[in-house]
Amino acid sequence: MKAVEFRLPQDFDKSFVLFRETGQYFPCPWHFHPEYEIVLVLRSTGRRMVGDHIGYFDEGDLVVMGSGIPHVWINDEQFINGEAGYDADALVIHFSDCFLGDKFLNIPEMENFKNVLSLSSRGISYHGETRERINLIMKEMLNMSGLKRLSALFDIFDLLANSTEYEILASPGYTQKAELKTSGRFGKVTEYIIQNFDKEISLPEVASIANMSVTTFCNFFKVHFRVTFVEYLNTVRIGYACKMLADEEHNIVEIAFRSGFKNLGNFNKQFKRFKNMTPSEYRKTIDS
Repeated sequence: MKAVEFRLPQDFDKSFVLFRETGQYFPCPWHFHPEYEIVLVLRSTGRRMVGDHIGYFDEGDLVVMGSGIPHVWINDEQFINGEAGYDADALVIHFSDCFLGDKFLNIPEMENFKNVLSLSSRGISYHGETRERINLIMKEMLNMSGLKRLSALFDIFDLLANSTEYEILASPGYTQKAELKTSGRFGKVTEYIIQNFDKEISLPEVASIANMSVTTFCNFFKVHFRVTFVEYLNTVRIGYACKMLADEEHNIVEIAFRSGFKNLGNFNKQFKRFKNMTPSEYRKTIDS
């Protein structure tokens, strides 16, 4: 299933787009677009797919998606069949990275929010008080205009930038060989992994990139990434495999080897561990 590129409408008298998506079910197919997107589900339930992430949504679900990440919200059968008894309902905000000028994101006050935009390339789901406060603001924005509406968007940006109540959705390998903006040891290590995950990577090799001994590197990686180096590497590889599974041109054996796994058995084992389904089941899921 190939993602469709959408060119979203822009109100020429407004710097960003806020609209209400309501109907029997959410109609958009598996798609992507250059704009950033904030989606708040007001009513409805179903399956949410962002990159290689497959999850579930219900009322209050709040997700921020970056430029170019494929996504789709698939309503449960009762909505598609018209048996839910009420319409699906969501609020959506679209904005570009230059919606207030080319230099806007480079001002010092936007530094924390730039980190949100970077993480949003994999999709971010927010919960807790952050989600509740943004829910109220987005509903109020429907009746706002002018500077009040723009100020409310800044309030949302501030909440997103300072929240710890979030989950990153797609795995890092889904945006394979993407531009990395992290600096220092984090940047060197993650960049090396993303650029070389399809090859054999040894611990001494990657430890030398960080200028550490193997033992020190393993401890460093576990503390800062919250998983072992091997677990992170497999996450990247599985993410890239999921991206390829969406393209029917590639068979599963080819995908396994192109993702860096040296045998099909280990690929299937790791895939089921990370995705709770086999590669074949995953492909059927995204095609349904």
